[in-house]
Amino acid sequence: KKKLKISGRELLSVPVQVFGLEQLQVLEMSPERESCLRYRMELLPQEIGRLRNLTCLYVDSNNLKEIPAEIGTLSHLERLTLSNNSLSSLPAEMGALQRLRSLHLANNSLTELPAPLCQLRSLTFLDVSDNKIDTIPSSIRHLEKLETLLLLFNSLESLPEDVCLLRNLHTLWLGNNHLRSLPAAFGELVNLDWGYNYCSCNFEGNPLESPPPEVCSRGPEGIRDYFSSLRRI
Repeated sequence: KKKLKISGRELLSVPVQVFGLEQLQVLEMSPERESCLRYRMELLPQEIGRLRNLTCLYVDSNNLKEIPAEIGTLSHLERLTLSNNSLSSLPAEMGALQRLRSLHLANNSLTELPAPLCQLRSLTFLDVSDNKIDTIPSSIRHLEKLETLLLLFNSLESLPEDVCLLRNLHTLWLGNNHLRSLPAAFGELVNLDWGYNYCSCNFEGNPLESPPPEVCSRGPEGIRDYFSSLRRI
């Protein structure tokens, strides 16, 4: 078998036989689409490192408190979903997942953007919405291929200038934070799909003062013009 979905009304652990399926590529242990089920795994077993051929691992909506260091041995992993758990940190070994393109971490208990994420050069989709993140490290500039960054419902008071170096960003959601200003170079993110109603660049729920919301709605050119006018004063 190359794809396996584990179901159980109140799943607490993974059958040990699963880790003998060395050719497994997709492993799903999430009740995400089945509301009648409650999964309550608190720990992803260390034996997960034996599944070296995994490309997709879905463990949303459990009660995970910890991710083992062995996750870093899954060198073929491209998609990892860990939303709706109880994670407060991530292991440094996650930085070894250089094929990882999509990482879901929404609704956990993270308090900062973990440094290992900034080593994931292939990452194109990163969702860390609804945590308690209040700072983003400047090393985020290393995520050169990042296309989608979702940071809704956090506690951000500012964005590092290095966010403006993520020139491949198409979608950036910043709604419901504590942002009062944007970096002066924010208008250089010209690949953002500004769409109507901020659908791909969302600032709603922030006390923005510089630039004000009506300027943000004009897109990158409006933001560049705004900061240029400030420099001339």
